[in-house]
Formats: sequence, C-alpha cells, structure tokens
Amino acid sequence: MMNVAAIQQALREEQLDGWLFFDHHLRDPLAYRILDFTPPRTPSRRWYYLIPAEGSPRKLVHQIEPGMLDALPGETRTYSSWSKQVEGLAALLAGCKRVAMQYSAMCAVPYVAMVDAGTVELVRGQGVEVATSANLVQVFEAKWTQEKLDSHLAAGVLVDEIRRAAFLEIGDRLRGREAVNEYTVKAFILESFERAGLYTDHGPIVGVNANASNPHYEPEADNYERIRQGDVVLIDLWAKLKKPGSVYYDITWTGYTGYEIPDDVQRVFSIVTGARDAAVTKVKSAIGAGLPLYGFEVDDACRGHIREHEMAEYFIHRTGHSIGEDVHGSGANMDNLETHDERRVIPWTCFSVEPGVYLPGFGIRSEVNVFVGDREARVTGAVQTEMVKV
Repeated sequence: MMNVAAIQQALREEQLDGWLFFDHHLRDPLAYRILDFTPPRTPSRRWYYLIPAEGSPRKLVHQIEPGMLDALPGETRTYSSWSKQVEGLAALLAGCKRVAMQYSAMCAVPYVAMVDAGTVELVRGQGVEVATSANLVQVFEAKWTQEKLDSHLAAGVLVDEIRRAAFLEIGDRLRGREAVNEYTVKAFILESFERAGLYTDHGPIVGVNANASNPHYEPEADNYERIRQGDVVLIDLWAKLKKPGSVYYDITWTGYTGYEIPDDVQRVFSIVTGARDAAVTKVKSAIGAGLPLYGFEVDDACRGHIREHEMAEYFIHRTGHSIGEDVHGSGANMDNLETHDERRVIPWTCFSVEPGVYLPGFGIRSEVNVFVGDREARVTGAVQTEMVKV
C-alpha cells in the first residue's frame, strides 16, 4: 500500500513542494507501481495526481472517467474541455513552486523519462518548476526489502550452479567429439532455469570469439556459431525465482576451450577483472566509510583502470545497471559514458558491475552483482578470478 507520509518526508528532504503523477493510456508504469494501484480500465483521458509535501493529495480526472483514481486518497476535481483541464491543473498545483515528475533533463535517465515534453510544458506554463523524480523513484521503486534480497540470493545459488553446469556441458561434448554450438548451450541454460523454478525475460547470451564482442548478442535457432577447441566463450545469464516480488541475479563469465589460454586473451581477462575489482573496491570503501557515492563515480573507477591499460576505446557501455524485479531496474546506474548518472547509490539497492573489452576477434566481460546495505556493500555471488578452462 502506498505510504503517503513516507513520500511526503522524501519530498521535504528533496526540497520539493510535491510529486505530480500523470498518465494517459498506461504510459507510465512507474506511477502505478509507486502509487500501488491498478486502474479500473485503460485511461483514455489524462489524469493527474499530486502528492504535496504538506497536506492531502489532490486528483484531476476527466468527467468521462471520474472514478479513475478512486483507489487513491485525496480530493477529486474533474474537467472536460481543454480549457477546464488547464484551469484544473492550475488549481491542483496551487501553492507549489517546484514539483517532481517522471522527467529527466536531456533524457539523461531514460528509465525515468515517462512524461512527454508537452505535459512538462503545460505544468511549467502554470509557473511551476519541474524537477526530475529520479531520486524519489529510486527510494520508492529500487530499494529492496529483506524478502527481495533473500530471493536474489536464492536465485544466485541456482544461477551460479547452472552457469557452472553450462561450461561443463560444453567441455563434455567437446571431449566426446560431439557437436556443440552457442544455441544448444542457450537451450541447455533455459531448460535448466525451467527445472530450477527460475524465470528470465529473454537471453541468455552465449557468444564465441567475435560474437563475444557483441554485448547484446543472442544466438538463435537459425543464427549461431559452433563451439570448437581454441575458442573464447562468453556466457551472460540472468534469472529470478518464479515468485511474485522476486528480483534478478545477473552475471557474466568467460571461458576458453583449451588447456593453454593465449597470452592476449589472458591479458584482456586480467584487465577486465581488475577493472571490476576497482569498481567494487570503490563501492565498498565509500559505503563502509559512510561517504556519499554516485553512479558516475563507480563508472569512473572502473573505466579508469581500463584506460590505464590503453583499452578504453574497447569498453563501449556503462559499467553497470540497477537490478530489481526487472533485470534493468530504475535505481542508479554505474554510468559516466552513456549518461552522467548523478543519482546517489542508496542503501538497500543492488546493481551490476560488468566491465568488458571487445576486440575484433574476441570479447571478455566479467559481471557481478553488488548489494549495498546500511553501512556495507558486498558481491552477492561467486566472483570469477580465472578464466574457465573448458
């Protein structure tokens, strides 16, 4: 159930006069999750819901759909014409100088940018400044409960075992001189997920050699490469328990189908895992010391290590993403490449750390999940320190 008092306390801490929610045709899933309600039908007209920092919430709905927000507390106003909508919005925002909306300046945080530019203009037209709700969303959407953490750890045990079994499956087939390819390994992982009671929305990634240099490559039944002796194999797999409220566990490991790992492959692996460890150390030291930590700073620590080894041009994505009920969650990302993520890393959130170096002939990525508690941070599963010799 939505906690109005907690939202109002967060608004005061952010020095905001209110949080204005808006939707039309189910454009903003964040609004429904944070407000914890399901509309009686798909809204065919615009609705507005304001939670002020002080006082009772206020609603503005169309006369055709007057009961759209009945599940939420607060006084209801209605409108029909566009002019009455503008008047109603002005009355809704009375006393507010600065409100949060699902808006992100320059679309820096696209996960939060749910409100269209015209609606932002409409609110600004009432003399009200629109601020991003990114920090608020993180507090009420990205923070985990103990139950969510438990579900993550339980999924991690299962996913780590399936990851280990997938590399063993490749090795067994190669030693038995049986054909094995990226797609059969993907199918093996998905079948293992099903037996273990795990769910994934897509994937996994199984990439050989040059395919491992495509961060979002996925083999398909009509598009895959065979796995042979002397190949680099990257496996990125993510899943969660098949239970309501469960959250994802998301990892990447790499292996080599031979006895002697080539020097260039080993060098890149060492650089990537060193960058991963630099990022994790940055998080642990800041959280342990009670210092503020921001997403871009974690990316800087990770990317800086790769830059020192003159491989920065081959690290083409952010260091990590928020993890929640969606594998890419709505909390702070570890990013100073694709965006400059200034959101603070807050307690009881989780994110990936997954640097990669992607060369023309092969790619290496190493991914772990980092959970931030009240005064400590930890990696939640197994950490790869050596390439898997398949």
